[in-house]
Amino acid sequence: MTDHLGTTDATTESPPAPAPAAAAAVGVELRGVRRVFEDGGVVAVESIDLSIAPGAFAAILGPSGSGKSTLLRMIAGLDRPTSGTVAVSETARVAYVFQDAHLLPWRNVLRNVALPLELSGEAKSERRDRAMSAIEQVGLTDAITRYPAQLSGGMRMRVSLARALVTEPELLLLDEPFAALDEITRQHLDDQLRALWTQRRMTVLFVTHSIIEAAFLADRAIVLTRRPARVVIDHKLDLPAERTPALRTDAHFAREMRVLFDALQRGEQSP
Repeated sequence: MTDHLGTTDATTESPPAPAPAAAAAVGVELRGVRRVFEDGGVVAVESIDLSIAPGAFAAILGPSGSGKSTLLRMIAGLDRPTSGTVAVSETARVAYVFQDAHLLPWRNVLRNVALPLELSGEAKSERRDRAMSAIEQVGLTDAITRYPAQLSGGMRMRVSLARALVTEPELLLLDEPFAALDEITRQHLDDQLRALWTQRRMTVLFVTHSIIEAAFLADRAIVLTRRPARVVIDHKLDLPAERTPALRTDAHFAREMRVLFDALQRGEQSP
């Protein structure tokens, strides 16, 4: 299958990609959000009220099957609440990163990352420059001509993240994107994502099962009960803005994880 990006698979000398500008950010407001699935009448989400400020990095935790992904899909506009309201600006640029990278196997890294721009009608030269910039941000410049089958799991997720960043999103939604990766790779990607957020300051909502990941990445952690999802705590993490790898072994970091762990236990026991 042929792609039309205006490049070939051969490695060529290219000028450095332009540095990305800091993205604008948007807020998210949920009021009385409830989601009932018609098939079986399962209540996935019950009476959720949340206010996410522009530029915030919030983690959403909860037991398996608690409705975290359903909540994220409603924020993205991929699903609708049965009742209540989800408010995100209609003109906001929203990007969604799934647990699976969902790369097109017949497209190389450069062309996978450029796909959203191609679909929106961007000129070939513009989408190549922006794709190169996003790829550089995730550290894959030397892999632009490789195909998904030639990449490790961690590299595929970095391509997926670059494909989301190429649209310069104001709201970035991530649904357990690193869950299937080994711990070392996962920590490297967490470091990278936090650095990207520090640079761009878009609003980020990150669904995860990992309290370590939530505490390291986010400035705020929202813990949900088991299904139907309700908020157990909405906790501002008392941690420094600069998150170095050494923070993971700090006693204060351990205390914050304990707060999240206790909340998860309460969520599991919630009727």
